[in-house]
Amino acid sequence: MSTPFDFEHAPGHLVRRAHQLAVALFMEETAAFEVTPVQFAILNALIDIPGEDQVTLAARVAFDAATSGSVIGRLEARGWIRREVDPKDKRRKLLWVTAEGERAVARMKSGVARVQQRLMAPLSEPEQAQLVDLLARLVAGHDAAAPPRSARRAAPNKTGPAGAGGAHPTRKGGGGAAQGVTHPAQPPWPFMRRNEIWLTLR
Repeated sequence: MSTPFDFEHAPGHLVRRAHQLAVALFMEETAAFEVTPVQFAILNALIDIPGEDQVTLAARVAFDAATSGSVIGRLEARGWIRREVDPKDKRRKLLWVTAEGERAVARMKSGVARVQQRLMAPLSEPEQAQLVDLLARLVAGHDAAAPPRSARRAAPNKTGPAGAGGAHPTRKGGGGAAQGVTHPAQPPWPFMRRNEIWLTLR
């Protein structure tokens, strides 16, 4: 009999579980605003650098530029973001957070701070600082090793073992929730439940 893989102690599995916890806490603490972690990140990034174009913004929040359009559209529909055509390049859309959007972010901040506190509560303060440092180094290391954007755009779109289209390995026809979603690196989305993907991407 083959030895089973110890997935419960695998880094990838533990990161996925931590992500589940983080998203669940975020949705609980910000339930009154009906906002997702990605939407909150986009709003904060635009408050930090207003008038940024959609592609640059997506890179700053580590999100796919094509998918970010629908997320920005939802924020725009709520009156939290406004889009304008770049007068220097009609192909580019420049983004700003509206006054209403800034007020909403200000009201969310205490809840988002509680998310971080609750997420890290099982660890001591030195352990919390160490975890944040290690996670930052892990992400930075993978970012540094990633191919240039031009090379990624030229590469075939494969989001998992099912090949092009990101089909779920147990679903026929690539009808999973990740269909049509692209990302610079190969994401684990084909293995995630539909609600996990939806909460992350909206």
